[in-house]
Amino acid sequence: MPLIPLRPLLEATVTYGFGQGAFNVNAVAQAKAVIEVHEMFRSPAILQGADLANGFMGGRTDFANATIEDKKIGAKNIANAVKKYGADSEIPIVLHLDHGRNFESCVAAIEGGYTSVMIDGSSLPFEQNMELTREVVKYAHARGVSVEGELGVLAGVEDHVFSASSTYTNPLDAVKFIQNTGVDALAVSYGTMHGASKGKNVKLRKEIPIAIRECLNHLGIFCALVSHGSSTVPKYIVDEINALGGNLSNTYGISIEELKMAIPSGISKINVDTDIRLAVTRNMKELFAKYPEKRTSASIGAIYELLETKRDQFDPRVFLPPIMDTVMYGTIPDEDVAEIVACIERGVKEVVGTLIVQFGSFGKAPLIKQKSLDEMIEFYKD
Repeated sequence: MPLIPLRPLLEATVTYGFGQGAFNVNAVAQAKAVIEVHEMFRSPAILQGADLANGFMGGRTDFANATIEDKKIGAKNIANAVKKYGADSEIPIVLHLDHGRNFESCVAAIEGGYTSVMIDGSSLPFEQNMELTREVVKYAHARGVSVEGELGVLAGVEDHVFSASSTYTNPLDAVKFIQNTGVDALAVSYGTMHGASKGKNVKLRKEIPIAIRECLNHLGIFCALVSHGSSTVPKYIVDEINALGGNLSNTYGISIEELKMAIPSGISKINVDTDIRLAVTRNMKELFAKYPEKRTSASIGAIYELLETKRDQFDPRVFLPPIMDTVMYGTIPDEDVAEIVACIERGVKEVVGTLIVQFGSFGKAPLIKQKSLDEMIEFYKD
């Protein structure tokens, strides 16, 4: 089944009242695992490549400094992996750009094969954010590609996104923004936070998406609402990492209960990245603890060294540069690299499978109307 744009999937979430997880990937093995676990649960799938993930998948291990050329290469690599493992799938699959930094990043993703993009203008003044988002919508919709915008600021750190404090989304501004940009989805700030330190016992301000949804319903306007910074940061995984020599502290996520209550409040798409990073890193630490002889492996011993010297880190991109061909293209040159790939895939499936069930997207794949990019070009013309 060809990849589909985001809009038809989000329409189903609103119609049938379920939450759809959107999961970030930074390696071919992660893309493969995300698709396979969604297939197992007969759930539609949204795979996300963040703007800087495209840089990393383009071979830039210092991905914070990735150029637009790096991102073009990486976007194609991610898209090729998703197409490879999703081409014959029976479930609908969306490939979505997360936190596109600028117009050029969105273009690079679309040219690489993404079927949906997010333009993050949330740090800009309202009018400038609206103008930038409108520009991306015009370009993307002409190619059948869906667009997500963002209004309001989330605190925390994720790739290039950083803010020390949050600014909640004003529902009236959100409606105006949607009306004037034509976005298919809007990320709102209602109490979530980027990164692994979201604060204890976070209570989401669910009245914000409720108010936006009620206004949109009254006006007859479609736009799905998105929850960024929504990782649950499972305590058991953090504890296991620290028991294996990690040094993670002040790690608190959004509770499953809060996220589940946000779905009937109007949230359709729930972004998760940190949970996957934690599970993959724990699995790699476990591998080297169980098999000490692999610490000096010619192919993966350098991964062990990075895990040991960067004990306060949990992003697999910090540890995987020694096997970049495997990350970028899925090549598996020997049994030791195969073991690392298995660690990655198991970690992804553990987290994603849990959240598919919790958010309620299991069994929903047949409910999605299949629309190609060409069909969506015609849809957006109307």
